[in-house]
Amino acid sequence: MMDMAALKLELVDMVSSAQDMTSLEAARVAALGKKGRITDLMKNLGTLSHEERRSAGAELNLLKDEISALIDRQSQQLRAQELQNRLANEEVDITLSPRPEVRGSIHPISQTMDELLTIFDGMGFTVAEGPDIEDDFHNFTALNFPIGHPAREMHDTFYLPDDERKDGEAQKKLLRTHTSTVQIRYMTTHKPPIKIVCMGRVYRADWDMTHTPVFHQIEGLVIDKTTSMAHLKGCLSQFVREYFEVDDLPVRFRPSFFPFTEPSAEMDIGCSRKGGELKIGAGDSWLEILGCGMVHPNVLRNCGLDPEEYQGFAFGMGIERLAMLKYGIPDLRTFFESDVRWLSHYGFDPLNRPNRATKI
Repeated sequence: MMDMAALKLELVDMVSSAQDMTSLEAARVAALGKKGRITDLMKNLGTLSHEERRSAGAELNLLKDEISALIDRQSQQLRAQELQNRLANEEVDITLSPRPEVRGSIHPISQTMDELLTIFDGMGFTVAEGPDIEDDFHNFTALNFPIGHPAREMHDTFYLPDDERKDGEAQKKLLRTHTSTVQIRYMTTHKPPIKIVCMGRVYRADWDMTHTPVFHQIEGLVIDKTTSMAHLKGCLSQFVREYFEVDDLPVRFRPSFFPFTEPSAEMDIGCSRKGGELKIGAGDSWLEILGCGMVHPNVLRNCGLDPEEYQGFAFGMGIERLAMLKYGIPDLRTFFESDVRWLSHYGFDPLNRPNRATKI
């Protein structure tokens, strides 16, 4: 058997001097490969006596482990250095070549959301936000949905796997079915007066020409000590006339029912359907546009507010529906199909977008 100390020095020097992954792999093969130095010595152990074989075998195994560990460390250092060199020296051109036939467009949903924010900002509303993943309390219980209400069922709601709490009780998680959850979170963390709008994605298990599993809502909330149904009607009447740009747009409010408002109403706007075309404005027909009402006393209590002291109103509507009505888009599903031809037709020029801010 050769001198183990000399062999170790030789192999350590060979591995340490490797300056790239190719030379390091060559060093690994020379030391540990099928015909490597350590492998050859292990093959010759059978020619030694029992005592010599035990001693030499232990030394070779120890040397093999040390060289393997050294190769791993050297590999990590070389890979890190290689990455640093690439980051310092490589450049990637991420720009696209000019394509005059393709122009970027503002999506109708983005355009509509900007218009809505402009209008409600002019009325003194601020914007509130909340998470897409919610719990049962914020999505249903706090909003006065009773146990067994159809909206809680799996065929309407996307439920997620339960989170286990410390007390062992499962906490239901779900994708929010409305942006009313933001109102609950805001009321529990802010003191009146409150005047907010919230908008974002909501999720329901539905899919047809007028329904999609994911869509966008905007909701408004006003809470103080004096707000009444008259303020609600005035606010929404101004809103629809500003949004549809019809100053004398007829409106009406019909009694309805929602668990979270009392009294509740649905708002209609005037329209004409002559000739099979829908035209917003004075006409012989009506079009339902949104739901609204005075915030239910139970909702105020669930948020820690005294209904004997505070009252307010809330409203909500689908953003896609507003865009469809204003811009003549017939099918809700096309909003999400990523068709460049559709976006070229219904999209907006980034440098020439409708802006209502000057009229507020």
